[in-house]
Amino acid sequence: MAMGAVLSSSRAFVSPLSSSSSSSSSSSSSSAAAGRQQRRWVCSLVPGDRNGRQITRSTDTAGQLSAQAQHYVTMRLCDASLKRRVLSRVDCFLSSADPLTSGWHRPRRRDSPDTACVVAQPEYRVPARKRADFRAEQYEMAGSPSDVPATAADAVLVGEASWWQQLPKRWTIVVLCFFSFLLCNMDRVNMSIAILPMSAEFGWSPATVGLIQSSFFWGYLLTQILGGIWADRFGGKVVLGFGVVWWSIATMLTPIAAKLGLPFLLVVRAFMGIGEGVAMPAMNNILSKWIPVSERSRSLSLVYSGMYLGSVTGLAFSPFLISKFGWPSVFYAFGSLGSIWFALWQRKARSSPSEDPEISEDEKRHILGGNTVKEPVSSIPWMLILSKPAVWALIISHFCHNWGTFILLTWMPTYYNQVLKFNLTESGLLCVLPWLTMAVFANIGGWIADTLVAKGVSVTNVRKIMQSIGFLGPALFLTLLSKVRTPAMAVLCMACSQGSDAFSQSGLYSNHQDIGPRYAGVLLGLSNTAGVLAGVFGTAATGYILQKGSWDNVFQVSVILYIVGTVVWNVFSTGERILE
Repeated sequence: MAMGAVLSSSRAFVSPLSSSSSSSSSSSSSSAAAGRQQRRWVCSLVPGDRNGRQITRSTDTAGQLSAQAQHYVTMRLCDASLKRRVLSRVDCFLSSADPLTSGWHRPRRRDSPDTACVVAQPEYRVPARKRADFRAEQYEMAGSPSDVPATAADAVLVGEASWWQQLPKRWTIVVLCFFSFLLCNMDRVNMSIAILPMSAEFGWSPATVGLIQSSFFWGYLLTQILGGIWADRFGGKVVLGFGVVWWSIATMLTPIAAKLGLPFLLVVRAFMGIGEGVAMPAMNNILSKWIPVSERSRSLSLVYSGMYLGSVTGLAFSPFLISKFGWPSVFYAFGSLGSIWFALWQRKARSSPSEDPEISEDEKRHILGGNTVKEPVSSIPWMLILSKPAVWALIISHFCHNWGTFILLTWMPTYYNQVLKFNLTESGLLCVLPWLTMAVFANIGGWIADTLVAKGVSVTNVRKIMQSIGFLGPALFLTLLSKVRTPAMAVLCMACSQGSDAFSQSGLYSNHQDIGPRYAGVLLGLSNTAGVLAGVFGTAATGYILQKGSWDNVFQVSVILYIVGTVVWNVFSTGERILE
């Protein structure tokens, strides 16, 4: 850790913008003196030995510097009479009314004996936090800590920290949630690849394969609302950790269950759905407590892009593992990764900033934004929640959104093969493209949404703009899809449809935390239940439509639902808090 000190302007430090020439006029000298009286230096000192090596700065239980550090720190840095000088790095923040002189400066030594230190070229230093900070107010030498800007007082830097230590604690939570969603979809999509050699080995019919694939949704539907209730009552950390461990164990048990018999496999797949069903409500709960509204869209977009990249990873690595080690290896390899994530989650995550002993007070104030910390939910006001038009806008819009999304992602390989005449290998490779497109555009949309909020656009308008893009973009490109005549243009329309669809992460997927942060888990559970039902019914309805009609009819139904969702969302949604 570095020792921070507040120093008044003196001969030891000379501003790089003030006159240093001995031939300056008296008026310039008096003017410079007046300027120096209004300036304050905030300096951070990294003690070193005579060879310039940084000494070890250990602290005792009382938080005091070790005797070795005290020996060098207490020596006066700029006294020319010292026979042995401390070789240290000093970083100074000049607080001045003049914006041209305010900022970070790095001093350097001058060989002249009358001035040991002089400020060289200005250089901005990004503050690097450590767990124990020696703040300026603890070692004040002159002036009052209140005179120093908060950013300067907190930037007691020095030393080199890993990127993990420098990452704000709230973004550590976001990164861990990202990897949990990456694992979520890796474990989900591996069955779509492994089912081919499994059905050949066990002699399953197409009807049996469909039954196995659908068994996942039995458990997934069951825990959407329950997961939200548990997260709002017991905290997102506990529920999300439980979910990852549960579905990881179920993934690793899949090969054993398959060899025992079909009923065992169906139960294990349903159990896996139970674990993954709590993931989204629990994540929504924990981010509602950790992320301020100005960063909400970016954080959620990053987490949801983990799902998209998880699908890409699963589809890319599953064929390789199956060809090299057999189909059971996919479930063992992917399932075991959950234990690594859970160890990091237990060590680094907390359900809220108030429970985290490592978070700084500045970051906690930034997250809370002046709001008080409320107790966990003890009961769910169902009548109040269901009486709000904005809640029903979420539920209906989620249904309309997922109808089109699930159809495209489920039936896309068939469309490529039957309509565009791609072979199965080409179809599989092209199925990865929409997931990559969604991962990229979800984060672009999150950045745009947070930028608009920062510029003063109301949260309500931002959510309506982003979700309108998420609805009307796919509607436009699916309409064009029925008009194109070349496979290349068809693939481009499909990718653009999914790319614009990803803007929904900054629309309806962020809105649960806007309207009711305390009930964010329950709200997402409600709307995502409708979304999962849309996927189940939409996938089945598409098969029926194709028997009686064509792909143009499939796309027309999706376009109609996208337009309905756009109208409902823009009329009834809001970005204001309506549930306390």
